[in-house]
Amino acid sequence: MSKPTTAPKKLPKTNQEWRQALAPEQYYVLREGGTERPFTGEHLHEERPGEYHCAGCGTLLFKADTKFDAGCGWPSFSAAEKGNVRYLSDHSHGMVRTEIRCAHCDGHLGHVFADGPAPTGQRYCVNSLALSFTAFNQE
Repeated sequence: MSKPTTAPKKLPKTNQEWRQALAPEQYYVLREGGTERPFTGEHLHEERPGEYHCAGCGTLLFKADTKFDAGCGWPSFSAAEKGNVRYLSDHSHGMVRTEIRCAHCDGHLGHVFADGPAPTGQRYCVNSLALSFTAFNQE
């Protein structure tokens, strides 16, 4: 897990523009740092080959071949696309975690933990509401 050294290139959107562009639940997660309820996300059981993009700006975040079932109630990935996710120390809720955000639009995605599968050992625990999925054509 690499730590970016620069701030994200934020999209020049106001809060009002974000509210117009996103569904209320997406705004809550992406812009206010909220969390969807576990086991409710539309991408939790997605198993097709494809790519996961930021629902706010379309930046490629995860490839489907890094997705795994962690049993935690949110989509989990073992690796993020290099340079497209940034990491912040999160001291909320009486614990220390690493928050993950889109490096382009600064949208809250979820958290990353060091209890994932080999070879990375990482578990990117991501809100479905923060993602859009593009399936690869299976001919």
